[in-house]
Amino acid sequence: MAMLSFQKKLTKPFFIVLSLPATAMGFALSVQIAALSWILNTKFGFNLEEIGYVWIAGPAAGILGQVIVGLISDKVWFWGGRRRPFILVGGTIAALMLLALPNIDIIGKALGIEEMIGVAIAVALSLDLAINISFNPTRSVIADVTPRGDVRTKGYTWMQTISGFFGVVAYLIGAFVSNYILIYLGAGLVFLFSIIPTFFIEEPQKLIPEDEVIETNNTGKKTNSLAFLKICIAHAFTWVGVQTMFIYTFSYIKENIMGFATLDQLTDAQNNEIGFITGVSFAVLNTVGFLLPSLVLEPLSKRIGRVKTHMLCIAIMAMGYFLIVMFGHTQAALFGFMVVLGIGWAAVVSLPFAIMSETVDQNKMGLYMGLFNLSVVLPQLVASYLGGFIDQSENKNVIFIISAICLGISAALWLLVKDQTTEASLQNEVETAH
Repeated sequence: MAMLSFQKKLTKPFFIVLSLPATAMGFALSVQIAALSWILNTKFGFNLEEIGYVWIAGPAAGILGQVIVGLISDKVWFWGGRRRPFILVGGTIAALMLLALPNIDIIGKALGIEEMIGVAIAVALSLDLAINISFNPTRSVIADVTPRGDVRTKGYTWMQTISGFFGVVAYLIGAFVSNYILIYLGAGLVFLFSIIPTFFIEEPQKLIPEDEVIETNNTGKKTNSLAFLKICIAHAFTWVGVQTMFIYTFSYIKENIMGFATLDQLTDAQNNEIGFITGVSFAVLNTVGFLLPSLVLEPLSKRIGRVKTHMLCIAIMAMGYFLIVMFGHTQAALFGFMVVLGIGWAAVVSLPFAIMSETVDQNKMGLYMGLFNLSVVLPQLVASYLGGFIDQSENKNVIFIISAICLGISAALWLLVKDQTTEASLQNEVETAH
């Protein structure tokens, strides 16, 4: 396959196409966030502890899926790529599992299984495994086909811009149309965005060109393990807080905003209202999340560095969670504070990948992207186990108290991370001066 002109020139259309496979997986995740907890509670009657158990399936899949797939994808080559095969397979399975999501009861009856929680866990596990099979390669391929530095940052910020836009579309469909419509439309979009774009991206069989190794004084061949570990730990605290928000916000809305007790039997209209508020909340979050990366975070990163930019965004997100605890007791207030949270979310889903990619051996990007994902999936396990504790808490403010504390710790830990690109630039300036 000959490299297309728009890839050679690294044009905006290329960055858009390059972003679509990650967008597919992001959309599948958005559908899961918008609909999974809601549908398990309103249609199948699961309590928060049971919902937490279902959500555990995803991180469990991620621990194995992303590391193993990342390691394998660094070393194999078939179907015209090292990342492409996993994107194609994972995207197809994810689309099928989205179709299965609202039909858990039908699947259980067909298999003769009475306990729906087992079927729900199986579907969630398959969906998350599929997403994890694909998410790592969709992010790794961006590093594979972009040079280190600002262009790579641009690749990841464009990824979040495109992915975030479709995430907003997902939440708006769930809020204003129907979560069921969202699920079925999502299945089609995930399939198309996983399959078609991969045939317009040429992957390099050799990940590090010799001239790039020379130009970077051989840093492209080394991994800064300490820097990588610091990034992972700081990112992990971010995700404990963020995932706690994603899993349990519907419960906060149900009790603190709508005034319904956990055990109340609600009408379809009341359940839809909860779904509406949840969908709009995350739509607001993702609107800020997709607008900021390319418009604000990328230029700001060039001025003060990516690490400082990210740390500031995380600190603002922690403040946003405290504001919800103190004042977020109405729909309007919650929507307004989601704007504040969106500043941090914009950074979380774009900058850490670019920051991390500068610290590791480029020939092992898939492996390290998988290891980096442990700083996402292990915190997801922690958040999933909080279901019982949150369910027994008298005030669901505890959801955002946990999130605020975790994001505050994360911001402090990012202060310990050095910006590799800035250091490399300073080193080059010193060597040039001499």
